[in-house]
Amino acid sequence: MLLKISIWSLIVKLAFSANYDFTYNGFKGATNLSLDSLAALTSDGLLMLTNDTYHGKGHAFFSVPIQFKKSPAGKVITFSTLFVFAIVPEYTEFGNHGLAFVLSASEDLSHAWGEYYLGLLNETNNGKPSNNIFAVELDITLNPENEDINDNHVGIDINSIISNYSTAAGFTSDDDGQFKNLRLISGEPMQVWIEYDGLNMQLNVTLSPLWMPKPKTALLSYTINLSSIILDRMYVGFSASTGMAYAYQYILGWSFKTDGKVPELNISSLPRLPQTTTASKDKLKNISTWLPISLSVFVLMAAAGAKIIMVRKEMFSELREDWELDFELHRFSYKQLYKATRGFKHEYLLGVGGFGRVYRGVLPDTKVEVAIKRVCHESRQGVREFVAEIVSLGQLQHRNLVPLLGYCRREGELILVYEYMPNRSLDKLLFCEGKSTLSWSQRFWIIKGVASGLLYLHEDWERVVIHRDVKASNVLLDGDMNGRLGDFGLARLYDHGGVPQTTHLAGTVGYLAPELSRTCRVKTSSDVFAFGVFLLEIACGRRPIDREKPEEQQVLIDWVSANWRKGTILETRDERLGEEYVAEELELVLKLGLLCSHPLPTARPNMRRVTQLLHGDIPIPDPLLNQLNTKDSAFVKYEGSNAYVMSFTSISSESLLFTGR
Repeated sequence: MLLKISIWSLIVKLAFSANYDFTYNGFKGATNLSLDSLAALTSDGLLMLTNDTYHGKGHAFFSVPIQFKKSPAGKVITFSTLFVFAIVPEYTEFGNHGLAFVLSASEDLSHAWGEYYLGLLNETNNGKPSNNIFAVELDITLNPENEDINDNHVGIDINSIISNYSTAAGFTSDDDGQFKNLRLISGEPMQVWIEYDGLNMQLNVTLSPLWMPKPKTALLSYTINLSSIILDRMYVGFSASTGMAYAYQYILGWSFKTDGKVPELNISSLPRLPQTTTASKDKLKNISTWLPISLSVFVLMAAAGAKIIMVRKEMFSELREDWELDFELHRFSYKQLYKATRGFKHEYLLGVGGFGRVYRGVLPDTKVEVAIKRVCHESRQGVREFVAEIVSLGQLQHRNLVPLLGYCRREGELILVYEYMPNRSLDKLLFCEGKSTLSWSQRFWIIKGVASGLLYLHEDWERVVIHRDVKASNVLLDGDMNGRLGDFGLARLYDHGGVPQTTHLAGTVGYLAPELSRTCRVKTSSDVFAFGVFLLEIACGRRPIDREKPEEQQVLIDWVSANWRKGTILETRDERLGEEYVAEELELVLKLGLLCSHPLPTARPNMRRVTQLLHGDIPIPDPLLNQLNTKDSAFVKYEGSNAYVMSFTSISSESLLFTGR
């Protein structure tokens, strides 16, 4: 028994140390392939990655991991591959989404999403260095989210679905030196050579029609060190996906080699693609057969058409009541919003929060780009007041607020339409892994902008608006990186000099003022509290509650307050800022964050005072600073004030959703 184990270990060791060289001239009877999802081998010997399934994906890997380094810490060795592919689309005019040659640390990509993620990654891990994914994509869709150059390109993807480098699909003719376009969804077989020179770290990708020898000039030539991306052993194979339209995506033949030139494929022995089925003329020889068939087809089509009309009517149904006639100018039809987002497809999803999903869309009539938020609202109590407030908020005009364009109503659902902000939400940049892309000057500019927007809401508009959900994820960035406060789904309005009504507790854990747990009566001071937490978020580069931190650092306010008392408040700054910050501005933001988030509402400055402090018009008064000293008996410790916040974390890790108005 011991001898058998030793022999098997030796075999495995030899196998992993050998140079890999395999060739599939068609896949009939192929072994050593691992297939999942839509991927399958056809009876004709084709490797079919996807079929006539919408929103699907398929993977095919060589089932044995291949050694790419001679030592774990060494450079990636030379490797090359050649394969013949064909994409036969549902519609010849456009396709969704394409295929990719992949090197992956794991052959299990079940967690990956289809559509524009190509079955490689998902929203959570996209862009993370820990993915260890290298891919060459053959993309047939223009998707702005992926920063695609067009709907027919070849790209190099490193741990992300956004290509490091891409170029239009085609080849340079050896005869005249002219570039010739190749349409990837032509349904015609094409050859792809992918070659990596481990010594010079040069990656070349070459594309050509099946009938033509390999062009001398590579389509894409890119210098890249793959040592940190490719592990000692990796799986090699293919991934493909479909979206709103399907495509049959085939691999006809495939060869691969490490440390040498890839073997050529035997073109003549490759399997043929399935022919498009057409009606046989023999079946229509006499009219006595043809007429009944035609009539039957007509009746079936009419019935199907009637059913489609009924389904579409149900699909676009809305909830309308007589009182909404007053708000007609601010109402969007559900059909408009459905078309704007191509049916609220996943590829248009911008984000998911405690209050619903947000989609990017383009209004079909005006071509205006919008962000569309779908909010569940099962209770019809107070809906009229809610819509009235939404329409009122649509009249807000300030450079630091996201314009609310209107609404739509369906059974159990409210849909809010905002102007689209191209640089997305602040938290995406603030809490990203690795080096921060936000400089201190950008952060300080955003802080002053949001403060100006809140001042407008609290004091400068015709009515008082309490936002109730001020936080980094609700601050959006426009094309010029101006901070704009958005998401007014929880906002409350009342007249200047009036008294706000008691309401349901609403907002996000970590930003709720302590007095709300007792009174549930929102005031402008509760927005100021959340703004104070927001200031600390930006300065410290972390969320208000972080369970991964040591116990004394889990609550952001407590941690910054403790450092203030020790005289080390600047040590709480975001480490990714390095030394590139203005110490006076940073210290001001941290101190002001503590003042605004003071547990006593009367001790918090109003937003006019806050903006004056941020612009340097007035200094922070010493009496306010003294309140941060624990020796002052009037000061309530932050730890106690946040105990109620921690108690709410079992309800939701995102937000507390309101249940009425």
